[in-house]
Formats: sequence, structure tokens, C-alpha cells
Amino acid sequence: MNTSERLVESLERLGVERIFGYPGGRVIELFDLLPESDIDLVRPRDEREASVMAEMHGRLTGEPGVLAGQGPWIGSLGLIGQMEARLASSPMVVITEASERGNYSTLAPYQQSRGDYGGLELPKILDAVTKEHWFPRTSTETVRSLQLAFKHAVAGRPGPTAVILDGDAVTKPYPDESVPPVWDDEAQTRTWTAAPTARDLAAAAEALDAAERPVIVSGNGVHASGAYDELAAVAEAYEAAVVTSYLGKSTFPETHRLAGGVIGSFGHEGANRLVSEADALLVVGCRMNPMDTNWQAPDFIRPDEQTIIHADIDPRNAGWVYPADVGLVGDASESLRELAAAGGADNDWAEDRAREARESFHAPECESDAAPILPQRAVKEIENVVDEDTIVTADSGNNRFWLLNYLQTPAVRTYFGSGGVGGMGWATPAAVSAALATDKRVVGVAGDGGFAMTMTSVETAVEHGVAPTFVVLNDTSLGMVRQMQRGPDDIAGVEFHDTDFARVAEAFGATGARVETPDELGDALADAKTHSLPTVIDARIDRSQDMAATLQSSFYASVGGLHE
Repeated sequence: MNTSERLVESLERLGVERIFGYPGGRVIELFDLLPESDIDLVRPRDEREASVMAEMHGRLTGEPGVLAGQGPWIGSLGLIGQMEARLASSPMVVITEASERGNYSTLAPYQQSRGDYGGLELPKILDAVTKEHWFPRTSTETVRSLQLAFKHAVAGRPGPTAVILDGDAVTKPYPDESVPPVWDDEAQTRTWTAAPTARDLAAAAEALDAAERPVIVSGNGVHASGAYDELAAVAEAYEAAVVTSYLGKSTFPETHRLAGGVIGSFGHEGANRLVSEADALLVVGCRMNPMDTNWQAPDFIRPDEQTIIHADIDPRNAGWVYPADVGLVGDASESLRELAAAGGADNDWAEDRAREARESFHAPECESDAAPILPQRAVKEIENVVDEDTIVTADSGNNRFWLLNYLQTPAVRTYFGSGGVGGMGWATPAAVSAALATDKRVVGVAGDGGFAMTMTSVETAVEHGVAPTFVVLNDTSLGMVRQMQRGPDDIAGVEFHDTDFARVAEAFGATGARVETPDELGDALADAKTHSLPTVIDARIDRSQDMAATLQSSFYASVGGLHE
């Protein structure tokens, strides 16, 4: 066999069921072999959508999502999903190539990405985004590099890795024997779970036992580890209130008696208050980015007054933003399992304060029958169709913050949002990927700006026979930026032509509905559950509802309300 055949064999041995990508360059050598393999190809309309689909696959399943495509486009359009994967800790393997043309590589090269004079340098581009990347030049190095890419994508903090195929190596015969040898694929990609030391666990348990007002901040690391049961066990063992970061939403059911909501500059006021009142904070799998910490508002988290226990898979992250009293370095499931076993504390504070904090999930606007639809009410209509067997994907922009605040998730793994790098256009391809990877109902929510960026993913859903519901919260503008204006037309480029997305959906072979009242939205959502085709609901919302003014936390306001 040649090298490309051996690479496809490795992918099959490693359990890859589908590749997200676009044919071009030397990856055609692999795509040529896929029809005879057990691997399906999901080819959306461009590499941007493919990269988001691969990222979401990794985030949802814990197994690396595989992105494949031609070098210049994987290093440009395809960077969106890779950036999200890096910051959202999603395992992902990128297979690309340098579009090499042999002896022409140094002669005014066309699409050349090897880095020779006159060409692009794909390795430098990928080095800025991926955890690790390889540019092998021989057949055996190529196979070993793919194995290592799968290993490093999941080892420690998950993330994206990449292999850049060499034009000659991928077409050469693969040797039966080599020095050094190429080991078995499964054996070479095996990883082990890290766990914190007994001394650090004892110190953490002692601090939580002594706390009168313990609060857990649950981050995306709990999703990455699948440590949902362990998180609930720790909350019960220490009678601790649980709040989440933006990326950590749905790591803990927000209907639970100890749930307090989402922290951050546009999170729940109740959740932020819980954190500020705590005497002990257990931060799990959360890097505590500026939005999580209300831009380090001085009255929010106070290391001099609060005991901080920071559990993270990466030793660099524990105590990264705030000084920690105890660091638990290891997989979240291991840290939480041992903490739960050591706990047995009680208090009269957490349940009552969590109940009060959950009041932030509701506002009078959530009951409004106004038309156009208030975004708060739109979210409640979406909430009505979300159960433990539903996944919501949320885009960037105003829609994400309306969802964070008013969608009260009933179970774990029911909400995933664009919050790593936070790019627009994420929710729609992510919804398609979730529908492909699971048998759950999927609802993708985006503003009209974000939906339009990647709406061709609807066609991909039609092509592959999955039926997500796409809700477009349509205010015919780039809403978040428009609301930053000091006056009309103060910022250029915020208004959009009024597009009828329901008709767009029908052109793609999906079902479309345009709705202008809450009842129409509720009916459309219920009707979408009965369709075998994807449904796009173009929901006309009240553009006068100012997200930042409505949802800005008091802690965020105290540092001047810096806007992202």
C-alpha cells in the first residue's frame, strides 16, 4: 500500500466514523480512498463550516473531530473552528497539506504553503493556533505523526493538533518495516488520566469542610472530562452552591436545588452575588477569563478574604488568574471523585441562597406577548421545547447572552455555546454536527448576522438526513455592535438588508417559517419536532431591547463596563 492508504487504515483503526472537510490539494489522495472505507465524509460548503463541525464533534463526544482540507484554506477559513477548539479545549485533529509542486516550490509558487521563498508558511500559521503540529517528510514519519496528533489532541487539556502532509511522502509506497518502527495505532495513541496528590486533596477537603458559604465555579473542563456525576456528588457532599462559567453552562442542571446560574459580566446577578459572598470557592476546569471574573472587579473575587481551590488539568492554569490556596492538578473527574469521597459537611446557607439566585432566570419581559417578539420571551419559548434529550447550540452576540440568562437548562449536556474564541457563525454548523453525532433533538440559535455567515450548513443537514431546528433571532442588524452606538448611524456596517430566511431554508430543501409573535414561535418550535427535514424559524425580535444595559452585572459596571 502507499502512504495515503496506510493513513486511512490508521483512521479506521482509531475509530474515526466521519471526516469533516473539503477536497483539494494533496488531501485528495485521502478523499479518493474514503468511498471504500468505513469513514463518511461530511463536506459542507466551505472549510469554515467544516472546522466548526469538527470542533463541535470533539467537544460533544470527547473523541477528536477530524478536519481535512487543502493547506491555504485550512490555514484561513478553517482557522475558525481551530481557534474555538484551542480556547474551548475541544479535541480535534487537522489533516492538511502544503500544496507542494515538487521542483516548482521555490519558483514563484502557486498556493505553495511550505514556507519557501515566495510562498506562504502554513506551519507558522498552525503553530499560532494548534497545541502541536507536524510536517513529516517520509512515509513512516507521516503515519507516526498522525498517531501523535490523535494522542496529543486528548492528552492533558484537549485541543487541536495538525499534520501537514508532504506532497511526495503521502504518495510513496509504505514500507513493510522501518527503523525506527511504527507502532500499533491504538497502542501509540493511548493516554492516561492525571490525578491530584493526596496531600492537595486533603487540604481542599479540609477547606471545604470548614466553609460556611462554599460555592463551586464549574467550567468547561467538567464538560471535557464528562465529570457531571462527580460534580453533583461534590455539591451534595459539601452542600455547596454551584455556578458556571459561560462555557460551563449545562455542566450542572440549572433546575437543581443548589444551582445558582451563570457568572460573568453579562451573566446572572444572582450567580455573581453568590461568588462574592462565598468564604470558599472551588473552581473546576475554568480558566477564569476576564468575562468570567467581571474583569476582576475588586468586590467579586477576593483572594485575601476567600479560600480559593483551583482544580485544572493543566498545572499552569491552577492559580493562573487569582492566587490559589490549593491547586488540584488532574482530570476534573478524578479531582471531584476524591473530593466527594472525603466530604460530609453541611450548612444552612447554600440551598436558600441558590434558590434566590435562580430568580435571575426570570424577568417580566419573559411573559410579554408583544410583537415583534421580545428576545427574553423568545428564549422562554425555546426553553419550553428543551428537555434532557435536547442540545442547544448558541452563537456569539446578543443572542448568546439572552440564552445564558433566560434559558434554564434542565439537565447536563443540553447547552453548548461559542465561547472559546467566541466567533459568529458557530451555532449553525455546530448544530448540524451535534445532530450527526447523537440521536438527540438539536436547536441551533443565532442572530441574523451569525446565521447568514454559515447558513449553507442547513443544506449539509438536508444532504445527510438530519433535522436540527435553527432559530434566527432576527433584528436585521449586527445587534450587539448597533447597541454600542452613541447615536443613529454612529458606527458603520451594523444594518443588514431584510432577508427572509424561511425562503432561504426552502431553497436549501429544508422547511422554513417566519414568525412575528410569541405564539407563532411556540407553534413553529413544536411543529419542527415533527419534521424529518431541518427547520429554519425566522423569528422577528424587538430590536429595541438593549442586551448590555439589561444584563450588565453590577460588578462589571463597577469597573467601567468595558465592552468586548
